Amino acid sequence: MTSLKKAWIGVENGLVLEGRSVGADGEATGDLVFNTAMTGYQEILTDPSYSGQVVIMTYPQMGNYGVASEDDESSRAWSEAFIMKEMSSQPSNHRSTEALDAWLVRQGVVAIDGIDTRRLTRMTRTEGSLRCIVSTTDSDPDSLVAKARAARSTDGQDLASRVTCAEAYTWDEGYSPSYPAIGKGHDGPRFSCVAYDFGAKRNILRSLQHSGFDTTVVPAGTPAAEVLSRKPDAVFLSNGPGDPAAVTGAIDAVSDLISKLPIFGICLGHQILSIVLGARTEKMPFGHHGANHPVRDLATGKVEITSQNHSFAVVGKDLPAHLELTHINLNDQTVEGLRHTSEPVFSVQYHPEAAPGPLDSAHLFRRFHDLVAAEKAALS
Repeated sequence: MTSLKKAWIGVENGLVLEGRSVGADGEATGDLVFNTAMTGYQEILTDPSYSGQVVIMTYPQMGNYGVASEDDESSRAWSEAFIMKEMSSQPSNHRSTEALDAWLVRQGVVAIDGIDTRRLTRMTRTEGSLRCIVSTTDSDPDSLVAKARAARSTDGQDLASRVTCAEAYTWDEGYSPSYPAIGKGHDGPRFSCVAYDFGAKRNILRSLQHSGFDTTVVPAGTPAAEVLSRKPDAVFLSNGPGDPAAVTGAIDAVSDLISKLPIFGICLGHQILSIVLGARTEKMPFGHHGANHPVRDLATGKVEITSQNHSFAVVGKDLPAHLELTHINLNDQTVEGLRHTSEPVFSVQYHPEAAPGPLDSAHLFRRFHDLVAAEKAALS
């Protein structure tokens, strides 16, 4: 450990805890959420879906295998702050190029350890996702709580516009040799796909490439007409942070794409697609954040263990008649997947690309390719 400097957490409910600073100096605020994954801290921190959130890791030790650049899921860290029980002072892994604390400093992430993360997790589970502040500069309890109460939550925020790419680009990178094998890469016909970047993780784009798609990534605010001018075979809607109802530009664009192209959405993309198709979304008490969520495929009865990261969800009651519920979460029965009954459109709430997490659901990218192939065959 390179620092013995103190740091503090203040929560809007009045709780203040003292720990050690193990990241950048300064202050950061956001919605307090907990992640139950035992590994994958680097992928979590670089997932743009965590913009606006302060992450508690429930597993007691982080940093024990260091940091490897190929594990980044985007170009930078997005979590507002990082909370741990213990930061490992001796990372050990043949792939590691940097210790987690040094990486956090370089990324500008305020981080704290020496915290009773079990207490914080139980509080969040009971009271919901509260606003908080993590600070290395302010030790006054009243000041910290006041700052937490003044912090802006993710409700009503279009955070996709904050994390999206600045301009369109093509993606042709497959899985890293260090990534677990999940089957042979696609060797049949390839299709062109436009992927909306609401905060897309790199492993989503690798999964599309692996499954037979030549992908062009476009910013979140791209109009439908611009997408259609590229003459793609399909459209993909990515993950991302914040309130789906606030991403009004994407809602308008997707509304204009329905019935024109096959569409697959995950996470925020699933929520945006659901709104377009007449469903409602709501903020969850504390969301789903982890790599061990059981989901049942209602068509096959199969249960898959999934990676998840979302604070909003589609309301399962009173779904429109043209939307079929395809997947449910076995922990709380929330909506995990939908399909349109007459259009080539489907979506899931969880992350089939994992990174981190299990690979049970990677087949959904191949399902997307099969759907596009069937649509093209029907038109020929």
